[in-house]
Amino acid sequence: MSFREEHLHQLSNLTATNVAAVALQLFRHQAVHCPPYRAYIAALGCNPSAITTPTDIPFLPIEFFKTHDVRTEPALWEPQELFLSSGTTLQQRSQHHVRDPQLYRHNAARIFEQYYGPLTTWTFLALLPSYLEQGHSSLVAMVDYFAKQSGQRQAAFFLHDHTALLQALREAKQDGNRRVMLFGVSYALLDLAAEVGAAPELQDLTVLETGGMKGRRREMIREELHHELQQVFGPAGIHSEYGMTELLSQAYSLGDGRFHAPPQLHVLLRDPADPFSVSTSRPDGAINVIDLANVDSCAFIETKDLARMHHDGSFEVLGRLDNSDVRGCNQMV
Repeated sequence: MSFREEHLHQLSNLTATNVAAVALQLFRHQAVHCPPYRAYIAALGCNPSAITTPTDIPFLPIEFFKTHDVRTEPALWEPQELFLSSGTTLQQRSQHHVRDPQLYRHNAARIFEQYYGPLTTWTFLALLPSYLEQGHSSLVAMVDYFAKQSGQRQAAFFLHDHTALLQALREAKQDGNRRVMLFGVSYALLDLAAEVGAAPELQDLTVLETGGMKGRRREMIREELHHELQQVFGPAGIHSEYGMTELLSQAYSLGDGRFHAPPQLHVLLRDPADPFSVSTSRPDGAINVIDLANVDSCAFIETKDLARMHHDGSFEVLGRLDNSDVRGCNQMV
């Protein structure tokens, strides 16, 4: 059995007691077999064999996904799918080359069901116009897979057609055995709210905003955005997703503003002024993320997001570091 096969077997059997060991095994593998990561570690003068704890692992700056082909064992495979980050025409988009498209979808489904229950108990609808228009979106691929696996009758995507969306919501609510989840990029949810107001069809939904105004509206802090959305969708908490093109896993906020991550997605905080000062005890800082599903790219990524960590392991995303692009799912200033 190859290292990759063994790692993927472990991925579905992670526990609090073995996750650190699995992360260190993957680090040592990628430190040798991921060329951009290997070169980065060498430039730092880091000896991979001397790393004994996840906080000591060098995290690859996320910008490498814009400038390099970040793949592990690239000679052994060709990409079967390409995910690109969202962005304006002036921004260079990150690229995530995917070896096994089903790995991403199955992993995303497993995480979703951990927090929300079986896909077959949901109807998924989505207002993600900018992602659809730009193409190669991992978020669109995920929602499309969820909708197909749920067996729902309704189409999932509506671009700018609010009339068709309201009709789909009416139909979905007639099935008493299903809950309805509306995925939406922030500006599209606000556009819907401005056009139709507190329509009956918008009540009793699970609204999951994926962040981002994409230059269409002014950026808002999450509390302000959620308050405005609740005026239309009702007082229930607005849910959120923390995910990005460079990751194959997601964290979810279940309406309380705090993100909860599955075992394969581990968030550490660093000193914003010192990228190599990583700690498990910092109350706030910039996010370093370990995504153990990234076996074919790089699992250890230094993001440009700022967060506050809570004692139960949940975290709040506070915004972005200065001069960094507003990007990804749920990256609001």
